[in-house]
Amino acid sequence: MTEPRPLLRAAADRLRAVGVASPEYDAGELLAHVLGTTRGQLLLLGDIGPEQVRRYDGLVARRAAREPLQHLLGAAWFRHVEVAVGPGVFVPRPETELLAGWAVDQAAAVAATGRTPVVVDLCTGSGVIAKSIAHEVPAARVHAVELDPPAHAWAERNLAGTGVELRLGDLATAFEDLVGEVDVLVSNPPYVPLEAWESVAVEARDHDPHLALFSGDDGLDAIRVIARRGLVLLKPGGVVGVEHADAQGESAPAVFSAVGRWAEVRDHRDLAGRPRFVTARRAHPDPESPASVGGWDA
Repeated sequence: MTEPRPLLRAAADRLRAVGVASPEYDAGELLAHVLGTTRGQLLLLGDIGPEQVRRYDGLVARRAAREPLQHLLGAAWFRHVEVAVGPGVFVPRPETELLAGWAVDQAAAVAATGRTPVVVDLCTGSGVIAKSIAHEVPAARVHAVELDPPAHAWAERNLAGTGVELRLGDLATAFEDLVGEVDVLVSNPPYVPLEAWESVAVEARDHDPHLALFSGDDGLDAIRVIARRGLVLLKPGGVVGVEHADAQGESAPAVFSAVGRWAEVRDHRDLAGRPRFVTARRAHPDPESPASVGGWDA
């Protein structure tokens, strides 16, 4: 029989030695998973049996090989929801919760006027942003699209019973039936430059789908598509929010500014003070301007 404290200490030391960013946290989450309890309850437990120690050692070995913690647990928590994750789908990151919170606030503001918010999540991956919005703004009509079939299968599982309308398709062409009707457009697209391959964390590089990570030489290809597609899908006055890399705090907003017809383009920082996502509002047509002749659709 083994006490939890030395077991946790040895596991954390093992994870720290190979460069895992949060060794104590990961060691605790894995042991709690094996024992069917919470991390906060671990030190209140008695001795751990040999079979449980064996299972725990196997999970720690896999984490030391840089398999994502969430894959080992089978789930990821995000804001107020949980989603199943594993091979074939991008693992949600905590910093994306800020973008989701922004989208929740925007949808809630529309709902407060008595209208039904129409929300679209492009590149939905596991479906976590769409699920969060549907959970926190029940009045919203939430739609999501994913191009990669394995990721779409995870999203289908995670969004079952939520009311979110999920599609398999390309962000550049999806939702022709919603043209000009969307209030809030949100996306955590691929944004890693191809040249940044070596700088990507091992967990992401070796286990997240490359389709969810890389987006052209400068990492902005998908964001350029969203900046154009947003003008088609959003109603005048509708808003878009898009996550980007911390090195893209100027270049991502510049994409929207270059396209034109976007107002209130601004960047937002995460809790660590790093540039994290850009937002913009589709400008209302000016009846005096030539651009308004023949309508305002892109």
